[in-house]
Amino acid sequence: MKFAHRVWRLLVAVKDALALVFLLLFFGALYALLMARPAATRIQDGALLLDLNGSIVEEKSRIDPLALLLGSKAPAGEYQARDLERALHLAATDSRIKVVVLDMSRFLGGGMVHIEEIGQSMDEVRKAGKPVLTFANAYADDGVQLASHASEVWIDPMGGAFVAGPGGNQVYFKGLLDRFKVNAHVFRAGTYKSFVEPYMRSDMSPEAREAMQDVYGALWNSYRANIAAARPRAQLDRMTGDPLGWAKASGGDFAEGAKAAGIVDRIGDKSEFDARVASIAGKDDSDQDGRDLPYRHTALAAWLAANPEKKEGAEIGVVTIAGEIVDGDAGPGRAGGDRIAQLLDDNIDEGFKALVVRIDSPGGSAMAAERMRRAIERYKAKKIPIVVSMGNLAASGGYWVSTPGQTVFAQPATITGSIGVFAVITSFENTLAQYGVTSDGVKTTPLSGQPDILGGLSPEVEGMLQASIESTYHKFVGISAQARRTTPEKMDAIAQGRVWPGSEAQRIGLVDRMGDLNAALAEAARLGGVGNGKWHAVYLQSEEDTVTRFVNSYTSQAPDEDSHARAYDFASLVSQRREEQGAHLAGQLAAMLSTSGAQAYCLECPVVPGAARKADKGTTLQALARLVGLN
Repeated sequence: MKFAHRVWRLLVAVKDALALVFLLLFFGALYALLMARPAATRIQDGALLLDLNGSIVEEKSRIDPLALLLGSKAPAGEYQARDLERALHLAATDSRIKVVVLDMSRFLGGGMVHIEEIGQSMDEVRKAGKPVLTFANAYADDGVQLASHASEVWIDPMGGAFVAGPGGNQVYFKGLLDRFKVNAHVFRAGTYKSFVEPYMRSDMSPEAREAMQDVYGALWNSYRANIAAARPRAQLDRMTGDPLGWAKASGGDFAEGAKAAGIVDRIGDKSEFDARVASIAGKDDSDQDGRDLPYRHTALAAWLAANPEKKEGAEIGVVTIAGEIVDGDAGPGRAGGDRIAQLLDDNIDEGFKALVVRIDSPGGSAMAAERMRRAIERYKAKKIPIVVSMGNLAASGGYWVSTPGQTVFAQPATITGSIGVFAVITSFENTLAQYGVTSDGVKTTPLSGQPDILGGLSPEVEGMLQASIESTYHKFVGISAQARRTTPEKMDAIAQGRVWPGSEAQRIGLVDRMGDLNAALAEAARLGGVGNGKWHAVYLQSEEDTVTRFVNSYTSQAPDEDSHARAYDFASLVSQRREEQGAHLAGQLAAMLSTSGAQAYCLECPVVPGAARKADKGTTLQALARLVGLN
């Protein structure tokens, strides 16, 4: 028995050793895989291929390793707008590039400001005498706008182009809350601060309707003007004025209808499109980057790697505040107040001639916004000039962080303002009472046990919360008034939570000038005393983690056939819109049930491109379950 026992122990030890060896080998291989970067392909004379398999963003998001491992699909790609603009600018003057190709088969959208800026870069390529070709199975609003700057717009015979225009319905929860007797305690400061209206009303208030009509009207006019300038022959009104009549006129063939309206130029499948590109760029059968394409081409990642940005002359720092503003270290892709403040503090002694604050955010946590504002003010205290550049959004908390700017740039399609504050706390005392659950106890002060979401909020707590929100609003107004060199009374008149399009914001004094990021950088160099000397931008960035670096290194590499595909027809576009609405609904419910403090957030601001695909599929159901006391 002793011998058998020893043999058994030996076998167990061997088994454990082998298991340990295999685990070490597995994690060693995984580490090597994550650390690996795909080899940059050589630059080929021919086409610059921009395979837009995802969304155009201001700043790429950090990849969640757990979500990546547990997810059934790879995350949708993200393309920084400035990378695309730089790639196109280089292509315009490089003799190796004969044609630029935008494959938009899986394009997930982008903000209007980004689309306009990239469109201008496409125009630059065309002015250099080089054709720009786009292909998609279906073009939606942002795709139509981007493609309008192309020389040739191709559409699949089974696809089409559809323009809906900005706007749409909001979901209101007042009836649902009343049905389940849930108390949504809303505290706000600002007549137009409509983020909380879905919890207070069953329809849109006249004030919110007025503000949204103004903003969406300005965006729609800007959209139409942009397409008319880029493609004068396009008959956009024919498609949008009477969409049903337009559909019937084409016999339900939306590809032919889009061509008749001048939105697209040629109808053909991917093989025919590739053959057309090959006739310009030259044929190639090397499959040199994993794409089985018949034409010579260079992908975006390889093109940018082969053309690194020049680092000559004085340094202009650029800090990016993109996405929802939240407390803590979140991001990139979300503006974590602690992360960005630390990033600014760590680089304050780097010798920057000036600092540009690039903002593309609908707002969020008031505390996080103030944390970042103070960090920016520390640069100002060191006599470093501050210039603000607003992208698609700089509203609520996004406007809060713009206030240190000596010169503030926006664009006509920028949404800004929304100077207002709110908080929402739900309590369930009436809901529980329906099931015989009540509460009682002993209190030593009016605040004992408060806030009590099961027994209800006391009048004292409700009053204190409203006073706190009003105090935060007055701080917001005061900071904004000081920044814009006006009185708090005058600022309050144009604040009140109202959003403004960029051109209107300039008229009323919320911003100084119209201009893009390049204009802001040039102004920063001027204020920094660079004069006619050379300078370059230095983007302050958090160190990229291994997983994000690995995933992003494959951006613009061979497309994953299992990745999220762009809608192929009108029915698919409807389904996609349903998904986006679901994500927006989940966000509204989560905001009501969250533990966040005072918020400076913009309801009217458009949903960030691709946000629906980042949302947890269970969020909506979980939020509803919490709402009715089921979770």
